[in-house]
Amino acid sequence: MEFGRVTDDELGAVNFTLPADPAFTIETFASAADKSQPLQVYAGCAKWGRKEWVGKIYPPKTKDANFLDEYVKHFNCIELNATFYQVYGPDTIAKWKQKADINPDFKFCPKFSQSISHIRRLKNAEDITTSYYEGVLAFGDKLGPLFLQLSDNFTPKSLPELTAYLEQLPTDIPVFVELRHKDWFAVPENKQAAFNLFKRLNIGAVITDASGRRDCVHMMLPTQHAFIRFVGNSLHPTDYLRCDEWVDRIVQWKQMGLQSVWFFMHQHDERYSPELCDYVIEQLNKKLSINVHRPQFINKEKGLFD
Repeated sequence: MEFGRVTDDELGAVNFTLPADPAFTIETFASAADKSQPLQVYAGCAKWGRKEWVGKIYPPKTKDANFLDEYVKHFNCIELNATFYQVYGPDTIAKWKQKADINPDFKFCPKFSQSISHIRRLKNAEDITTSYYEGVLAFGDKLGPLFLQLSDNFTPKSLPELTAYLEQLPTDIPVFVELRHKDWFAVPENKQAAFNLFKRLNIGAVITDASGRRDCVHMMLPTQHAFIRFVGNSLHPTDYLRCDEWVDRIVQWKQMGLQSVWFFMHQHDERYSPELCDYVIEQLNKKLSINVHRPQFINKEKGLFD
C-alpha cells in the first residue's frame, strides 16, 4: 500500500500517538446494551496472492492457484481487495468460499468495486452495486462486513451523493466506509456531518493508520465495531510500538462496549505483513485472554532476514 507513505528520513518525525477517544465515540459506546459479551476479534491481511510468502507461511513450490488454500490456514479473515478491481460473479466467489470452508471462523471482507466508488463516484451505480452484492452473497456464512473506500479526491462537496448511495444499501450486511480527502477531517462541520450520517444509518467508519496521513486516525466510531487498516514500515521498530498502542486501545474499547474488531495489516512491502499481523494477534490473545489462531511460519526465526 502506498497511501500515506513517508521516506525513511521523515519516519522519525512522525507522531504516532493515537488520539484520545472523541466524545462522539464515547457516546457510541455509552449506548451499548450489553458490555459483557465476548469481543469478536479478526485479524488478517489484504491479499492472499503474495509470492513472497512462499517458503514463509506457504509451503515451498506452492502454486498461485493454491495461495488461498494456504492463506485460510493462517488467518481468520481477509480484507478482500480483489473485488475492487473486478466484479466477480457468484460462481467464482463460491469457489473461494469452498476453499475457506476448512476454517470455520474465516470471513471475507470484500471491498466495493472501483467502478462504484472511483469511476461512477456513487452516482448511477445501482446496476453495478446489484452485481457486486449478487457476487459477494455467494460467500454465505463466510461473508464479513463490506468495505467502501472513497477516493482521495472524493470531497465533502459530494456528501449528498454519499448520503443517497448509503441510504439505498441493504441493511442486513454491515458496511464500513473509508474517507480519504483531507477536508473530511480538517473542517469540523464536514467531519461531524459525515460521521453523524454513518451513525444514523448504522454504518461503520474505517480507521486507516498510515505514517503520512495522521488525520485518517480519526478514532470516530459510529457503531460498536472497529475496522482498522494498519500500514506498517517493513518491521521498523515503530511498527511494534504502534501495534502495542492499538492493542491497548482495543482492550479499552472492549471494556467500553466494543463488539467486534477487524484489524487488517498492510505494509509498503507486503512480504512483512504476516510477521506484524502475528505480533498483533499474539498481543491481543495475551491482553484479552483469547485464543485467535496465529499464522504458522515455516522458518521459526521471523524477521527481516527470512
